[in-house]
Amino acid sequence: MAHESNPSEFRTRLANRWHAWRATRATAATGFVSQPEPRTIGAFARGKQLVAGNFLFAGHLVNAPDQSIWEIAPPSAEYAQELQGFIWLDDLASFGDLAARKRGQAWLLGWIDNFGNGKGPGWTPDLTGRRLIRWINHALFLMAGMPREDSARIFQSLAQQTIFLSRRWQAASPGLPRFEALTGMIYAGLSLTGMEQHVAPAIKALARECREQIDVDGGIPTRNPEELLEVFTLLNWAAQALSESGDMAAHEHLAAIERIAPTLRALRHADGALARFHGGGRGLEGRLDHALASSGIKGPARSGLSMGFARLAAGRTSMIVDAAIPPTGRASANAHASTLAFELTSGRRPLIVNCGSGAQFGEEWRKAGRATPSHSTLGLAGLSSSRLGTPGKSQRTYLEQTPREVQVELTTEPGKSGLFADHDGYLNSHGLLHMRRLDLSVDGREVQGEETLAALGIENQKRFNRVMDEHKLQGIPFTVRFHLHPEVDAQLDLGGTAVSMALRSGEIWVFRAKGRVEMTLENSVYMEKTRLKPRATKQVVLSAVTMDYATRIRWSLAKAQETPSVLRDLERDARELP
Repeated sequence: MAHESNPSEFRTRLANRWHAWRATRATAATGFVSQPEPRTIGAFARGKQLVAGNFLFAGHLVNAPDQSIWEIAPPSAEYAQELQGFIWLDDLASFGDLAARKRGQAWLLGWIDNFGNGKGPGWTPDLTGRRLIRWINHALFLMAGMPREDSARIFQSLAQQTIFLSRRWQAASPGLPRFEALTGMIYAGLSLTGMEQHVAPAIKALARECREQIDVDGGIPTRNPEELLEVFTLLNWAAQALSESGDMAAHEHLAAIERIAPTLRALRHADGALARFHGGGRGLEGRLDHALASSGIKGPARSGLSMGFARLAAGRTSMIVDAAIPPTGRASANAHASTLAFELTSGRRPLIVNCGSGAQFGEEWRKAGRATPSHSTLGLAGLSSSRLGTPGKSQRTYLEQTPREVQVELTTEPGKSGLFADHDGYLNSHGLLHMRRLDLSVDGREVQGEETLAALGIENQKRFNRVMDEHKLQGIPFTVRFHLHPEVDAQLDLGGTAVSMALRSGEIWVFRAKGRVEMTLENSVYMEKTRLKPRATKQVVLSAVTMDYATRIRWSLAKAQETPSVLRDLERDARELP
């Protein structure tokens, strides 16, 4: 929630509330002209929990089986926003029994009673667009057996929200919020009687957003893979709804879908999940594959860099590396200091990960998750490769002092493919470049890594010498971290010279390091949006000091010889379980 100390956001809320109140005077829609085919995907298990009165939103669990969700004081602003967006209707519809329908009907009408007059936190363009899509998608499920007077109230509210969107969509922030608002406007204009005049302006505005917000390589400014998937999904829904109604999406709209599809394929791990970078998660189970299939866009993953990420894949193994300058300015509000970090997945099993976004667990977790030590890369002691600025009036914290240059070279050699990259995030502070080389064998069974800290050129060497003097010539400490997924069973072996990692598929991977380095197995966390708290896990930490103008350490990660090349991995992931 915005703070009163920010005049701009305060004025925006007042304008939203005023336009919402004005929209209450709109002529009600009397029914559906047409109704888009429901495309939103819910979770059966979450629907079952909602019916039982267990409300898990934004990392908070509230047990209130005898209460409406609107009778509960939201424990956080994020909790309230999840309620107001009505994505939980997808879960109720997925569960789909009579009890789920009764709950959905009561809570929808309860929203109208409590907030339909234009009050409450749900009257923002993006939440209104999100809510309209769900109400329209699940109208048949919700309105079955409903008294006529209740149906009339719903149509009145749908018209009110559509009019509000037509007047306020431009107040949504560029990017995902504006895509949500405009897609909701298209859905409503196509579906509701008397609202058709809003379709053409929304089509035109959506085309402009596609042109301005989605670059030539199918990326978005935030570089958040999960957010890109959400944008792609919305564009698919809007295009399909238009097609089913006899209309056509604009050329820019369809071209954006074609640009995004190969980029998302490049950001997909071997298990079908997204790489977790810059505030994004792995995505709902099956959501990425469903979106790609429904788009109708076939073809391979984009070659080279995709939205600044490099993908190496061979055999059953995929690696995705953050190989570009981090987002800056407003686009960095949720960005992480993850330059040159990577994730690795073997078959259906994540192995090396980043800690993820801790936003739903409070500001301290959010801040910790954005720092370089929460990523699988090298970091100097006490310093991230990008630094967080001080919170502004909106309480948002942007990345500052980011690397100015990230150089990447993708390589292909006999028996392996890889990359060599460097970034200058430690140049101003220490005179040091971080160089990382990663090589993946052609069968996907071995990764060779090399980390180098180098002071190149007289000026950088002078800066390095000054820092060395401050450390009394004891060297500059640094670590290379490899965070493990919680379902990896890791232990130190061979007198502390190796770490064995057992996956639930039965695979065994062995990690080794070379050079003047100490290897330890330490505690870590894995943060997911669907959990009540961070999950405990482990990390392999290589600790060393740099004493010279160039310091290099090498490491390897390889499948044990007894691990077969093909496994029947039938055990379900914990993230798939209720």
